[in-house]
Amino acid sequence: MTDILTRKLRRWAKFDDQDRVALERLTMVTRPVVRGQHLIREGDDPTHVFLILDGWAQRYKILPDGKRQIVAFLMPGDLCDTHVFILEKMDHSISMMSEGKVVSIPANDMLAIIEDHPRIAQALWWCTLVDEGILREWLVNIGAREAYSRIAHLFCELYIRAGAVAREGNGDFFMPLTQTDVGEALGLTSVHVNRTLKALKRSGLVDATRNRLLMLDFEGLKTAARFDSAYLHARLVPLGG
Repeated sequence: MTDILTRKLRRWAKFDDQDRVALERLTMVTRPVVRGQHLIREGDDPTHVFLILDGWAQRYKILPDGKRQIVAFLMPGDLCDTHVFILEKMDHSISMMSEGKVVSIPANDMLAIIEDHPRIAQALWWCTLVDEGILREWLVNIGAREAYSRIAHLFCELYIRAGAVAREGNGDFFMPLTQTDVGEALGLTSVHVNRTLKALKRSGLVDATRNRLLMLDFEGLKTAARFDSAYLHARLVPLGG
């Protein structure tokens, strides 16, 4: 499990033995977390970078009227803001959506590995660019797609990011999202989400059950969403990196 960061980063850079050892040391100390636990809150002083080893987390903002807007879902292998320690105060919160395990990486350790290992630094920049691409696509999703294709698009993205599509064809994967979570990520009410999920199931595309998403027709879902995975930049380096 602790090599998940190495396996993710080697999609964008070819590592030598020293790089791999450095990444292993970075992720040696893990800690368990529970559903609902905050890794950091808005207004906190960010001194660590969090790596999700197991489970899902969410990045969100609370509006003055108490409403919540989820702005990212974080999965195993995801770093919660590689350079967040540059900020004086956190401008958002991160909490766990399921039980899992995380690594808290001190700022000095993250700076050291970036300075001493240029290939790792390159891969981390790729990660940042992918995160920015996902955020742009979320903005388009909320602003330009109707509910049916909006939810379909999110499910396509999560399916690919979870690695489920690598198993080829249709299948299911762990997805600890409630209908409220989906609504708060996509700017929809829970009622609208519920009605749309039923429509997607009637169309034979997906079946969202408790903590799982069953992909009934991935190609059909991509068509419904007009989904293009280019923004995920899933570039792979030659094997052996």
